[in-house]
Amino acid sequence: MASEDRDTNAALQASGEPTLKKAAKKAQKQMDQLFNISLHIAVTGESGTGKSSFINAIREMDKDDEGAAKTGVTETTTEPTPYEHPTMPNVMLWDLPGIGTPKFKARKYLKNMQFNRYDFFIIISSERFKENDIMLANEIKKRKKLFYFVRSKIDNDIRTEETKTGFNKEETLLQIKSNCLENLKEIENPKVFLISSENIKAFDFEKLIETLMSDLPQHKQSALLQSVPITSEAMLKKKVKMFEKAAWAAALCSGIIAAAPVPGLSVACDASILVAFFTRCYYSFGLDDKSLKKLSERVNKPQLESFIKSPLVVALTTKSTARLSLSALAGGAALEYLCSLVPGVGSATAAGISFVCTLTLLKNGLKELENAALKVLIEAGLQ
Repeated sequence: MASEDRDTNAALQASGEPTLKKAAKKAQKQMDQLFNISLHIAVTGESGTGKSSFINAIREMDKDDEGAAKTGVTETTTEPTPYEHPTMPNVMLWDLPGIGTPKFKARKYLKNMQFNRYDFFIIISSERFKENDIMLANEIKKRKKLFYFVRSKIDNDIRTEETKTGFNKEETLLQIKSNCLENLKEIENPKVFLISSENIKAFDFEKLIETLMSDLPQHKQSALLQSVPITSEAMLKKKVKMFEKAAWAAALCSGIIAAAPVPGLSVACDASILVAFFTRCYYSFGLDDKSLKKLSERVNKPQLESFIKSPLVVALTTKSTARLSLSALAGGAALEYLCSLVPGVGSATAAGISFVCTLTLLKNGLKELENAALKVLIEAGLQ
């Protein structure tokens, strides 16, 4: 009984709620936000500015990959086209037709593009922002939606300028941003970011994500942060902190509190919640085979996966597919290893693990995945 009281009190303290019933309800809501909250990102601008390339870069896909957005020097998009994030299906990026083309007149553009569908807009230009971009931004602003300007193909500008005498990279970037702001002087406090889809992890990408994280509602922040590629140790830490905050909810939702049954606590009372939690970390940290292969190619360091010694990563990888089957994982190597993380828990089923033990398991497993991801960053030279 003392152990049950301890676990109940720990669950209440972690949730900040006065009763177990309210704590369970809050935990279910938080887990729903972690796994299911949708995020719809509209990428727009004039044709040929690199919208599709930007979408592919965010999704860490090459233009020839199956499911990649079509790229080209002319307008390749004729209607709003959704592209599901490859590992976070609740995140959708929309490639919108270029504004200002004969088929898509600027003043009717938002109506035709089903404006209210999107959480925010990325307006892309590869040279300077023009009248249509400004008109679009003003129309978005009238509807109280978020919008951001991305100056794309910065790598091309740098390559062109670095051949000149007295080239200074930082001064060049400052001049490009200054020119963008001058072109957008009709917009109040425009938010402009310099991005290279060829190397999404360079230039202003992290600044863009930080700005979005401060602007978006909290429940949307989780979806965004899980889906973006890790560009540095600082980005990894942000992701870890997010999962740490959600760990108590995963522990409670696993249904393994030693107290009396709670009405309404009907979430799957087994280890699938725990496996789902770690699986989401695994993909968000870029530890899956596909992400590691892409990173290896980009930094020219073959077989980055060979630096990972984590048994938990191996266990998750063993059962991972393009769409991971949680039911398969729940009975496999991943679950067996998860149980071994808590001293004294030897059963392959987690049905008897209390809240305190489950939370310990989650924290230990999260730390192991963090260490594995950090090791990859160091070997890739991105720490």
